[in-house]
Amino acid sequence: MKKKISLLAIVAISLFCMIYISNHIIVGHGAEQSADEVSNDDLNHAAGKFKNKELSIAVFMGGYGPEYWKEIVSQFEEAYPGVKVDMTISPRIGDVVRPQLVAGNPPDLLAVADTEQSGLITSLVKEKGLLDLTDVFESKALDKDVKLKDMVLPGMLESTRFSPYQDGKIYMAPFNAGPMGLIYNKNLFREKGWKLPETWDEFFALGKELEKEENYLTDANGRKVKRALFTYQGIYPDYLEEIMYPSLANAAGIDPLKKIFSYEPGSFETDEVKKVLDTFAKIGLEGYLMDGTVNLNHTQSQTDMMQGKAIFIVNGNWMENEMKDSPREEGFEFGMIPVPVFHKEDERYILSSYEQFSIPLRAKNPELAKEFLKFLYTDESVKLFAQKSNGAFALKGAQELSKPYLTPGVYEMFSAYDGATAIFQDWKALPKGSKIDIKNVLFRQSMTSIMTGKMTTEQWMERVEQVFAQIQTEMRTPAK
Repeated sequence: MKKKISLLAIVAISLFCMIYISNHIIVGHGAEQSADEVSNDDLNHAAGKFKNKELSIAVFMGGYGPEYWKEIVSQFEEAYPGVKVDMTISPRIGDVVRPQLVAGNPPDLLAVADTEQSGLITSLVKEKGLLDLTDVFESKALDKDVKLKDMVLPGMLESTRFSPYQDGKIYMAPFNAGPMGLIYNKNLFREKGWKLPETWDEFFALGKELEKEENYLTDANGRKVKRALFTYQGIYPDYLEEIMYPSLANAAGIDPLKKIFSYEPGSFETDEVKKVLDTFAKIGLEGYLMDGTVNLNHTQSQTDMMQGKAIFIVNGNWMENEMKDSPREEGFEFGMIPVPVFHKEDERYILSSYEQFSIPLRAKNPELAKEFLKFLYTDESVKLFAQKSNGAFALKGAQELSKPYLTPGVYEMFSAYDGATAIFQDWKALPKGSKIDIKNVLFRQSMTSIMTGKMTTEQWMERVEQVFAQIQTEMRTPAK
């Protein structure tokens, strides 16, 4: 979850999110035409081409659940008589699929993001193992007279997340999009009269407020328990990128952040970077982190937060759907704010989430996989995803198309974009054969040690710089 993109591209990405969330989307020419207004002749003709074909797809099952996928597969089989879809869906899909890739028998389509924990997609990008999808986006949608590329939110297809080699070709297709920030209980803040923190000073000041007994939580046994200010998905510290990248942009600026994403030597060993890393250390070492956080998985920490044991947790707007059956404080209401800034007048940044579709280079049925991908971009699919998974596709107008099906909590979380500049994590693609996992270095090997005081921020910076130097060497040395 990679070439350097220009400042102009960053601005474009920022603008699309602000426009998108402000409900003033300009839909591409012909995009308002409904599926009913489009002739079924083309669809029927296409369906005939794929009769008696079998499509194999692999899906990461995260916070959005499996319901959408079960239904969309059924609809595709109905629309394409004779086609059989063999779906594998798992929260550990990377580990399931990797042996198939090694054996040269990959699925035809992957619904797996490059941020997925196993690093499956990152490996395929390194090895140039993904099919060029440019022709898909140059073709027309199945249900309207508009090219698919003109339906996607501006700036996405041009970014290194979807065009990793910056060669003018698209290798990954956008799935969903949404804001990531600090999740909190809106009802609790109303009851307590607390002000949502805009700066880190205000954030830590709220932590001091929690020391007052009047703000303690009454647990199931009637005991008064101090609420923690913050928790995160302890054994999956990658979630903290949702604080890291916006804070680096705030402290250092967009250009220095781009240098970090490009592994530029010296870019991670600056006073501005240290300021951000010191903030993580302060959370862990000065009593603001919920006890036991570093040993919890995502659902455990999220449940604890919803039960009032912590005021904030970092996450995306998928959390409401993921935790829909989990226990919580009475009256709990989901809310989200961007990451705090260092000074009141500073530019605010927020990290955008996304997931991706891709087709392995050695897929046995690539044309059928492309057809299925186009089917996923129909209005009916967009609405189905909102209805079954409480999420929005990364398409123009998708938020409003999905609004009748989204819960108020999820829909309102999109307002976290208001007044903030949206950014993507944008790591440059590593060279073929590289064994480095930058997320492992940046988060998994370091974050717990920082939070528990076993590593200093200076050591953290030094470790990352050593890896940056190694990556630069690899980039200068052609793979054998």
